[in-house]
Amino acid sequence: MNGHLLLNIFIFLASASIMVPIASRFKLGSVLGYLIVGILIGPFGFKLIGNAQQIMNFGEFGVIMMLFLIGLELEPAMLWKLRKLIIGLGNLQGLLTTIILTAIGLMLGYNWQATLAVSMALALSSTALVLQMLQEKNLLKTAEGEASFAVLLFQDIAVIPILIIIPLLAQHENIQMNPH
Repeated sequence: MNGHLLLNIFIFLASASIMVPIASRFKLGSVLGYLIVGILIGPFGFKLIGNAQQIMNFGEFGVIMMLFLIGLELEPAMLWKLRKLIIGLGNLQGLLTTIILTAIGLMLGYNWQATLAVSMALALSSTALVLQMLQEKNLLKTAEGEASFAVLLFQDIAVIPILIIIPLLAQHENIQMNPH
């Protein structure tokens, strides 16, 4: 089993070391290079790695490491400077996106609980992916980069209340379906 895991790690690293420079050469960014590698070597590509659970574990480990590195770079002074953007712009983006997507779902005839849950999830973006792209393009120190970073931080914080709200929505739907 360990030999199989080591072989999979080698395939991941070798593939990434080939594809990421190619993606960067075409100005696609390393994140897109990693996604292309995952598609090519995964169970729906060349099937070099077929165990989806191992792929998920490896991917989760990579995201955890990237978020750890992001956390190391955060400076309290920068957070304090961005506090108004984090609360204002982040809140505006989250609420507007959720409201618009919920309205679309309701117009399409979906129930409000499922629509709200999906809308809250779709209002979020991947901090790890967006931050990596901002860093690669040297945009993090610009006004636009700081605004994007503030929205990402708000979204990361918003995950906590969303995780509390979603089970309540499911419970509310169960109560309506089973009034006893």
